[in-house]
Amino acid sequence: MNAHFDAIADGLAEHGYAVIEQFLSQPEVDAILQLEQFRQTGQFKKAGIGNSQSLQIREQIRGDLIQWLDRDTAPEPVQLYLDRIHELIGFLNRALFLSLKDAEIHFTIYPPGAYYKRHLDQFKQDDHRKLSVICYLNYDWQEEHGGQLRMYLDDKTMDVLPRAGTLVCFRSDQIEHEVLPATRERLSITGWILDREAALKHLS
Repeated sequence: MNAHFDAIADGLAEHGYAVIEQFLSQPEVDAILQLEQFRQTGQFKKAGIGNSQSLQIREQIRGDLIQWLDRDTAPEPVQLYLDRIHELIGFLNRALFLSLKDAEIHFTIYPPGAYYKRHLDQFKQDDHRKLSVICYLNYDWQEEHGGQLRMYLDDKTMDVLPRAGTLVCFRSDQIEHEVLPATRERLSITGWILDREAALKHLS
């Protein structure tokens, strides 16, 4: 895992983003996909835009469903991932002299055809989101399925296929991005690394 952490730190320092394959192994992805949450999706809610004070459901902008994760009550396969993200926080603080403290993480389901238009993850009135982290849970994903994460970089765009185990980490305040529509359901664990303690009770 240290090699993954090194690659994330180097990518953030040099480019503002990093794409890491096999951040979660196949057995780790399998264990997450076998959880009850993905068999009974009634606990998922339509995602909104804006922060907790200005949250709006705007399906013409984003069409995903989410379920927030609590580090204290998460099932063991998810706990492993959350613990790894918190290890990453400590590593990045040491390597890049950051002041990261916590993370807000949720499961995300994009039904076929759903998308999220181009945006920044950091709010204008709330700059506590410092890094965005997305880990994908989709096996056998091909380019013709769509669903790419498109990042808008200084002089180009970069598309990432949402293949199982791949982690994308990028600067929440700098990199605009969008999720392209897909022909099949698209699953991920999505979140943000913050410079303050998370307050999920205000967002769920």
